[in-house]
Amino acid sequence: MSSLFLRTLREDPADAEVPSHRLLVRAGYVRRVAPGVYSWLPLGLKVLRAIEQVVREEMDAIGAQEIHFPALLPREPYEATGRWTEYGDNLFRLKDRRGNDYLLGPTHEELFTAVVKGEYSSYKDYPVMLYQIQNKYRDEARPRAGILRGREFLMKDSYSFDLTDDGLAESYAKHRAAYVKIFDRLSMDYVIVAATSGAMGGSASEEFLAVAPTGEDTYVRSPGGYAANVEAVTTPAPPAREIEGLPAAQAHHTPNTPTIETLVTFLNGAGLGRTFTAADTLKNVLVKTRRPGTTEWTLLGVGVPGDREVDMKRLEAALEPAEVALLEEADFVRAPFLVKGYIGPASLAANGVRYLVDPRIVDGTAWVTGADKPDHHVVDLVCGRDFTPDGTIEAAEVRAGDPAPDGSGPLEAARGIEIGHVFQLGRKYADAAALDALGPDGKPVRITMGSYGIGVSRLVAAIAEQNHDDSGLVWPRSVSPFDIHLVVAGKTEEIATGAETLAGELDAAGLRVLLDDRKASPGVKFADAELIGVPTIVVVGRGLANGLVEVKDRRSGERSEIALEAAVAHLRAAVHGG
Repeated sequence: MSSLFLRTLREDPADAEVPSHRLLVRAGYVRRVAPGVYSWLPLGLKVLRAIEQVVREEMDAIGAQEIHFPALLPREPYEATGRWTEYGDNLFRLKDRRGNDYLLGPTHEELFTAVVKGEYSSYKDYPVMLYQIQNKYRDEARPRAGILRGREFLMKDSYSFDLTDDGLAESYAKHRAAYVKIFDRLSMDYVIVAATSGAMGGSASEEFLAVAPTGEDTYVRSPGGYAANVEAVTTPAPPAREIEGLPAAQAHHTPNTPTIETLVTFLNGAGLGRTFTAADTLKNVLVKTRRPGTTEWTLLGVGVPGDREVDMKRLEAALEPAEVALLEEADFVRAPFLVKGYIGPASLAANGVRYLVDPRIVDGTAWVTGADKPDHHVVDLVCGRDFTPDGTIEAAEVRAGDPAPDGSGPLEAARGIEIGHVFQLGRKYADAAALDALGPDGKPVRITMGSYGIGVSRLVAAIAEQNHDDSGLVWPRSVSPFDIHLVVAGKTEEIATGAETLAGELDAAGLRVLLDDRKASPGVKFADAELIGVPTIVVVGRGLANGLVEVKDRRSGERSEIALEAAVAHLRAAVHGG
């Protein structure tokens, strides 16, 4: 350690929001260069490369072949698939000295498709699986949490190319199984959940989430095994109800009731002969949407039961690739028919505003909602009789206790960090590139594709989120930068020589040793050993006079004294057995 390029910090970085960010910086694994951009120092690079190696081994094991594309890419392939505009502001765009458009690759479907088209032409060439481990770039609006959400990150992306849908399903299953092996080898606590495909397109889509309370992704699961990212949860629609005989809709003066809470309180005091709850109300939220590559915003009304909020992430996922934003004051000025706090379906229909509702709002359900007039609401407005939505949308929040879409029980919610994603892309990119193979009958067969990603650099942070305590990091052996952290705890020549001799013997036995030979106090050395997080700490100190060294298990905190002559065998067994 006296020559290791390392400086540990006693204070947390000012911008640290999550444990992994705080500890990776303090322990000298990474250093911030710019918002969302980090340098990897020697310890951090060792962990990153260890994860890379696990990923590479399991990808090779399923027959995938590694290639490497440039990060600087021309505009044309992305224009062909529409993603030059679909990615919006997340894309780093630049021009060369001749004015040609380029981008920094956020993902490489187009390039993988093009290279396969350029090399393969016969059905005999397929199937094929290719992958790369390479830096990606996305202009995150709010880089946060250190390397968890950055603008430059290392990713493994792989792609399968098959002649048939059955072949795609097989390639997908191979990748899914490989991901299970990868995350098991990394000792991760993770879940596999149904997910949306987003700008990637395609059909089947699953996410691998590292379980962590600091995760940005909310997922739900049921006792019966259902699991999904909240954006992918579908709401079971109740059966339509009989409209015949329902009370007529009536407008009521409801002064000072711009919120659901104030409305329910007023209605229950108005002597209407029944009790109202928030679930009886219809909340209409107005947003504006904009298609990629356009400048014009379009109004959209979203109706949800009043006891639920609109979940913007679910709404954005439902409308992707369109951009979504809440209305500003100027938007209400331009659309005076929108009466804030009292918006109803009638004015939306009269003014040509598209109106999408939660699947629970079915024909025959009666609602209390805005009457499009200040201080007025309509009671008993019936869907299918008094208003007709333009369709349904999954935008309402998903809550613990909601029924699972597959009927497998009530949902419970938790948070996680996305570490992997697998898609059955189908033919979106093959169609754009006209990727065909000549079949045995001489006729072209359109290739079908799968896309599979793992956030390699993000995994460093995700593992740190799951493996730390109050003193510092606690790495799993599979990714730890060293096997043994050997602390010289004493100033005598005998202790220093004994520690160096032991370090040499451990190295000869194939163990990776970090020897703390610095002229620092034992307290500083112990604090750094805890912070850096190597799973086994060995202390060579006063016990050496009696032929003993101390071994500490960083995870359990257990300490034991062992004889110096037995130390190498003991530690080798601990490392390879643990």
